[in-house]
Amino acid sequence: MTTPSRRELANAIRFLAIDAVQAANSGHPGMPMGMADIAEVLWNDYLSHNPNNPNWFNRDRFVLSNGHGSMLQYALLHLSGYDLSIDELKNFRQLNSKTPGHPENFMTPGIETTTGPLGQGFANAVGMALAEKLLAQRFNKPEHTIVDNRTWVFMGDGCLMEGISHEAASLAGTWGLHKLVAFWDDNKISIDGNTDGWFTDNTPARFEAYGWNVVRGVNGQDAAEIKTAIETALKSTDKPTLICCRTTIGYGSPAKAGKESSHGAPLGKDEVAATRQALGWEYGPFEIPEAIYDGWRVRSTGVQREADWNQLFDAYKSQYPDLAAELTRRISGDLPEGFVEAADAYIAKLQAEGPVIASRKASQMAIETFAPLLPELIGGSADLAHSNLTLWKGSKSVATNDPNANYIYYGVREFAMTAISNGLGLHECFIPYDATFLVFSDYARNAVRMSALMGAHAIHVYTHDSIGLGEDGPTHQPIEHMASLRYIPNNDLWRPCDAVESAACWKAAILRSDGPSCLVFSRQNLAHQQRNEQQVADIARGGYVLKDSNGAPEVILIATGSEVGLAMDAAAQLGDKVRVVSMPSTNVFDRQDAEYRESVLPRDCRKRVAIEAGVTGFWHKYVGLDGAVIGIDDFGASAPAEKLFPEFGFTVEKVVEAARALG
Repeated sequence: MTTPSRRELANAIRFLAIDAVQAANSGHPGMPMGMADIAEVLWNDYLSHNPNNPNWFNRDRFVLSNGHGSMLQYALLHLSGYDLSIDELKNFRQLNSKTPGHPENFMTPGIETTTGPLGQGFANAVGMALAEKLLAQRFNKPEHTIVDNRTWVFMGDGCLMEGISHEAASLAGTWGLHKLVAFWDDNKISIDGNTDGWFTDNTPARFEAYGWNVVRGVNGQDAAEIKTAIETALKSTDKPTLICCRTTIGYGSPAKAGKESSHGAPLGKDEVAATRQALGWEYGPFEIPEAIYDGWRVRSTGVQREADWNQLFDAYKSQYPDLAAELTRRISGDLPEGFVEAADAYIAKLQAEGPVIASRKASQMAIETFAPLLPELIGGSADLAHSNLTLWKGSKSVATNDPNANYIYYGVREFAMTAISNGLGLHECFIPYDATFLVFSDYARNAVRMSALMGAHAIHVYTHDSIGLGEDGPTHQPIEHMASLRYIPNNDLWRPCDAVESAACWKAAILRSDGPSCLVFSRQNLAHQQRNEQQVADIARGGYVLKDSNGAPEVILIATGSEVGLAMDAAAQLGDKVRVVSMPSTNVFDRQDAEYRESVLPRDCRKRVAIEAGVTGFWHKYVGLDGAVIGIDDFGASAPAEKLFPEFGFTVEKVVEAARALG
């Protein structure tokens, strides 16, 4: 075979995708067939990466927001020389393979983020591009451009139909993320057929209105036009770029090109053969000639790029040792030396002082204390900064060029906010937090789920945690939300009962690097609880004995948040055989060893009452079918908080009555 043409290099992507989907009898061949030429030009001529080190810090980030076309990315990784063998492609969508149905960042080298829920990958990419902007502002010097990478994202019509694309694109334009380049796969096909009946937006005008640079009318099957469009994007110095690529889904398939039948199902044996003939691909399933491999890998300059960057960084380190040390630490994911000790000292101070404040205020105090120690801590709120109390004295907007910019005014965009946080958390060097009212976590929930699935280090702050928010009424009063968030695997929800637990849960969320934390705070003031040193330490275990009984307990009261104070008051009336357990995080408590869990909730004591201003069903896991739960299984009401709690049964008398009714 002579030196392969660009079309032949792109056809290697097409047929790896066709063959893998056919072998799995499952998958989406149409998008990889349609976007193969765009991918070939980008990856061979522009993408700065190193297949030998997928985690090289200054690499470009590539995100496949239309993740159903995952075989496009797997083919690119394989052809470029990543550790993804042809056997893994043959095992596409099979158990324990590195080629799952949608890209998963924890499964496959070279995958930056898990995509599939349409539009979220695009929002993740906005977060990654924001990370690059902020790191460049902090660390770059006129003579040393240490942070200099781009974020490239592929997205389809479905991504643009999802509302999150509006939220994220608007913010990207506002922030001027000029190193973000998005390719729109404009093939006019979705699962239900031609999109003329349901997607008639003027997408280029829409993005221009957001403040984007838009390159219109690019033939997505013409390498020269694609290259010209990318060169145009690279000239932008103040705006992100959308490249509008007109493509044919299922390109090359005689019977299925341009049709929804190529979107989400194998082409079929006969059509695969016909496509091979139509595109002149003379090779069998999964057969890639060495000349094709050479054509892909000979252009890879990743090793040299990383070596050049390392040399640049050595010079930077000599001139700016403190900045270099900070960047190295943040890349590695290590916290500053002494952070844990400083956090523990602050928690001990709170325990000694005993402030009676709302836990949302205690959260702000924790941010105020921890943020000066953590330049990687970056956060914001969905237009509720003065309610969520996420601002602190050192907050500086990311919309500025300040080297210490660390605060994000998201506006009313809960879904994009959370997905952008995920992008920041997946990018090295940041610990992001975002905030809204707990009831509005519904808007963001799928992005919270993706945080947990990906293991993103993101902190989701939710205030106004119950009927205790009062007069705004049932539209704003969360009922089922805590249980719903607790049920997400790998997601830690914390609901602290006072300022001490609030600071402790912030510490836990900062230390947790393998997944997200949801921190749930009250609007109303909460009583301070007395603890000894061991009890303070045990907060980190998710649940602990706050008040113990005289001898073995006959009754155990389990409570979270604002209801812990209620449990303590009830225990005082029930006598000295009552134990009170504060359980700020059921998720963390459940991970403790059996011996510790038994020491807190001994199985011999079956008389248990759980108290939480939320749905009751969740708590039978801890009280059993013979226990009692004081909670809410209906919507709230509009009234002052001091009227609502008694109305819904949150009184000392009700707790005492429930405990005594257990016999």
